[in-house]
Amino acid sequence: MVRFIRTGVLMTRVHRRWQLAVAAIAAAALTGAPAHAEVIDRVLAVVAGQLITLTDVRAAIDLRLQASDGAADPIRAVLSKLIDRELVLAEVERYAPAEPTADAVDREVDRVRARFESADAMKAALAKSGIDEQHLRETLRQDLRIRAYLDQRFAVISDRRQALIDDWVADLRRRGEVLDLYLSAP
Repeated sequence: MVRFIRTGVLMTRVHRRWQLAVAAIAAAALTGAPAHAEVIDRVLAVVAGQLITLTDVRAAIDLRLQASDGAADPIRAVLSKLIDRELVLAEVERYAPAEPTADAVDREVDRVRARFESADAMKAALAKSGIDEQHLRETLRQDLRIRAYLDQRFAVISDRRQALIDDWVADLRRRGEVLDLYLSAP
């Protein structure tokens, strides 16, 4: 889940991925052997310079951080949510709401754990996604910051609140730097 964390370490990991991919392609080209394509990961979108990969979407689904809401194409549904999340997170970074407490992050981790039948099932989901608990904690910390920002910006408590948020996110999409590369399977 590369785009869930915005740090210098993350950019190092992204660069390392690209360097390895380029090195593998160059090695295959230099050996003259026919290339055997194996999809390791796919970039599905680039949002404000942040990559969203197929692994990120699958991790969000596997860890039950995002739901596909019964969509015919669950990858598309969750990808759209992750694109919106990145756009909102970019706004959050601009206005810097208060940091959540460690206890608040712990409660969010506990909520994620409660979605699994056992600790081993959660560990398996983390391993399958290629992330560790620290990465999950950072993602949940960012989610709490997003909620705090939305609560501050859209303090209206009414039936219209979600509609106002949806309109604002749609405007972010229109103005944002979004390169959506996902093509659904035929």
